[in-house]
Amino acid sequence: MENLGMMIGPKGLIKRHEFVRILIQCLYSLGYDKSAACLELESGISCKSSEFKLFESMVLDSDWEACINNLYGIKEMTDEQRDAALFRVAQQYLLECLGRGDDSLALSLLHKQISKLKVGRDKVHKLAFSLFSLGELGLNKVHDGGDVFHELRSNLINELEKLLPPPITMPDRRLEYLVEKVVGSQIDSCIYHNSLDPLSLYKDHRCGRDQIPTETVQILLDHKNEVWFVQFSNNGNYLASSSSDCTAIIWKVLEDSKLALKHTLRSHQNPVSFVAWSPDDTMLLTCGNAEVLRLWDVETGTCKHTFGDSGFLVSSCAWFPDSNRLVCGSSDPKKGICMWDCEGNEIKAWRGMRMPKVTDIAVTPNGENLISIFSDRDIQILNLDTNVERVISEEHPITSLTVSGDSKYLIVNLNSQEIHMWDVEGSWEKPLRYKGHRQHKYVIRSCFGGVNGTFIASGSENSQVYIWNRRNSDPIEVLSGHLMTVNCVSWNPRRHQMLASASDDQTIRIWGPNQSEKTCNKKL
Repeated sequence: MENLGMMIGPKGLIKRHEFVRILIQCLYSLGYDKSAACLELESGISCKSSEFKLFESMVLDSDWEACINNLYGIKEMTDEQRDAALFRVAQQYLLECLGRGDDSLALSLLHKQISKLKVGRDKVHKLAFSLFSLGELGLNKVHDGGDVFHELRSNLINELEKLLPPPITMPDRRLEYLVEKVVGSQIDSCIYHNSLDPLSLYKDHRCGRDQIPTETVQILLDHKNEVWFVQFSNNGNYLASSSSDCTAIIWKVLEDSKLALKHTLRSHQNPVSFVAWSPDDTMLLTCGNAEVLRLWDVETGTCKHTFGDSGFLVSSCAWFPDSNRLVCGSSDPKKGICMWDCEGNEIKAWRGMRMPKVTDIAVTPNGENLISIFSDRDIQILNLDTNVERVISEEHPITSLTVSGDSKYLIVNLNSQEIHMWDVEGSWEKPLRYKGHRQHKYVIRSCFGGVNGTFIASGSENSQVYIWNRRNSDPIEVLSGHLMTVNCVSWNPRRHQMLASASDDQTIRIWGPNQSEKTCNKKL
């Protein structure tokens, strides 16, 4: 017989009996029934505990009173667990009373036992209603000669296995859960993790710097003045940039990860302050500084529509997920926020005496929330379904806003030299803070990036690009190369090791992993 107190593992932290039992469960779940049975025989340890086997025999023998009494005797159960298990046992008891025609006992059981359990009125009412329908209970099969009770008892045993606490039962697929927990912990502690490849269990996981963009792989020189904005398309196949030279450029990302100029967009009379890709990547919005908003066809490079001819000076804009609607904010408080279709027809507007100027705006990718920056320091989150709004007030002026791809988080750049991350849902009392970059007087834009948006990147007034792991407030990388202020960065959402940065030095830098480090890590 196995020594229940024996400990194993390098640190002696694992109970041998529990470890073997979990191994047996894993073998059964993987379909290796013969190997599992052999291990049970050799170790003397059963996958099912003696307590559970007792419950199993009580259910199969219809000993419902003993089963109920035993459930009341389990100290490890919470009241919620116990009530759920008692409800299922009493339900089976009731069904079998009805099946053999003992209606009075069934009604007594419903009144005295089941109605007192805290399992929700709906469940109790549904069970009471089903008393009038044999088909609802599945008891019509009894008259056809089917052994429905045996099947129902087997189902009950399976449910009790999930409801009863350890060590009477084990959580389903326990070994896989524990291994995944360790793998997840190693990923979480790896500040450079940026890969979708499955991890090997043969060694502890640790990524190197070669997983993130740290060196310049290309410099784009086609703009003739300061480059203010860059953004990769949602499919990662294009990059759009805008400049104080009054142009925007669409770049094509080639197979070798180099970028080539596709279209130069020339219609604005003023510097182009930002661009926005439609979610389907067929259209691009460009916004002239204190000027009109233009809609472009990405494939042909032609202007499809001009917004703002009526005097609506756009300060910011964002797309809805359907690529048919866009929302724009104005720096003029009288204009507020306006929703248009792609032909410029107004669908909805938010205006009024209380509406301050809008400096930045975003729609969460799931289309549920409209997020705006008001009066420089307030973040308004408006749920478009419920019309409930929430305001987060920052102590310092906000220069830009970005929403994560999973719609759960937002980041804002502050001129206090911090980036704050808030949850969109509103459960956080304080933001996560990121520091190290320089920002005093210019608009600096940051972005989420990498696999699952694990990283945050930002420009800086000291001509460098900063990269943080979201779990750490200090940067993990500082990238040098630009000669003047870096205004904006964009991380490719499909090519997780590609980053673009736009600078006052009139260049766009494309960053990729350090190839020499990549080669060294492969050799290791």
